[in-house]
Amino acid sequence: MNATGFPVAAELPQGTRIVHVVRQFLPNRGGLEDVVSNLCKAQLRLGLRPSVVTLNRLFVEPDRLLPAREVIDGIPVTRIPFRGSSRYPLAPSVFAHLRDADIVHVHAIDFFFDALALGRLVHGKKLVATTHGGFFHSGDYASLKELWFRSVTRLSARAYRGLAACSAADAVRFQAIAGERVMLIENGVDIAKFAGAASPVPRRRLVSIGRFSKNKRPDRLIATMQDLASRDPDWHLDLVGVASDWTGPALRAAIAKAGMERHVSLHLGLGDDEVRRLLGQASLFVSASEFEGFGLVLIEALSAGLVPVVQPNAAFSGLASELPAVRLADFSRPEAAADAITAAFEALRVAGGLDPDVARQISHYSWDDVARRYLALYTR
Repeated sequence: MNATGFPVAAELPQGTRIVHVVRQFLPNRGGLEDVVSNLCKAQLRLGLRPSVVTLNRLFVEPDRLLPAREVIDGIPVTRIPFRGSSRYPLAPSVFAHLRDADIVHVHAIDFFFDALALGRLVHGKKLVATTHGGFFHSGDYASLKELWFRSVTRLSARAYRGLAACSAADAVRFQAIAGERVMLIENGVDIAKFAGAASPVPRRRLVSIGRFSKNKRPDRLIATMQDLASRDPDWHLDLVGVASDWTGPALRAAIAKAGMERHVSLHLGLGDDEVRRLLGQASLFVSASEFEGFGLVLIEALSAGLVPVVQPNAAFSGLASELPAVRLADFSRPEAAADAITAAFEALRVAGGLDPDVARQISHYSWDDVARRYLALYTR
């Protein structure tokens, strides 16, 4: 047994076939896609045989049909058709792609989570799932979501041998319907990807990275920039991500309406090398997100040497309690957020850089460590 109270990873045979089922995967870019990709790569290094079953169209490019089969970074990927909403895409052909699985690992709480639970007597596979924040990413339809969670999700969860909660908030929520089958496994982070990328000298330049979904509130970042730019014209924000609820044209229109074209730059669909180049010009990371399943991008920002100033949602607040470098600010009040950003910059300027102890503090988020915690869950 290990420190978690579960059997050690060595009890899981080499070559065990793990089929990850997730609604969106590469080439789409986002937190969910990065988590599944990095977990699969870590599992390959541990001698397992992970593969992915996902949908054959990206929600941001619904008319583009992706290859039915592909190998990405050594990970076999199978893509299947779907119909219906991106919130709950219906893809019943998933059952045809589970035959070789020893364990089926479902990511997020959606059609796949419910359908594979309902069909467990048909496919007969051992099921585990990762919560990824459930479907509580915004306050929309809160009463309906809670009713669904307490009824349909509770019933579906009975079919799962284990649930990995990727944040402390998720653990509390899902323990209410699944009890001891819930295990806290915070997401891993590729802390080498942007390591040390931040500007070597403090600069009044901010970067925000993430999918432009409704809950991320890029509009509040733009409003905060109005206040900052009125104080000092050197302030600049790079908004980096992929279109979602906020499209590229909508964001550009919001930037123009605020008169922030000189102070806010929009970057869509950048690769890691291009993102690293932008980080080299910045000193602070900002996020006005009202909800995060974990806060992966905040850890990436710290690994780069950026000081995070972020909205106090549950995930970010939890990380701030563990990581003193994280600063919280209420971006619903642009002036207060601008005050917090200014204070963070001045502290960074006086210190000459981020506390070098941060690297040690975030080291336990490495994917190899997280993959071993998943092995403990699997070997239950």
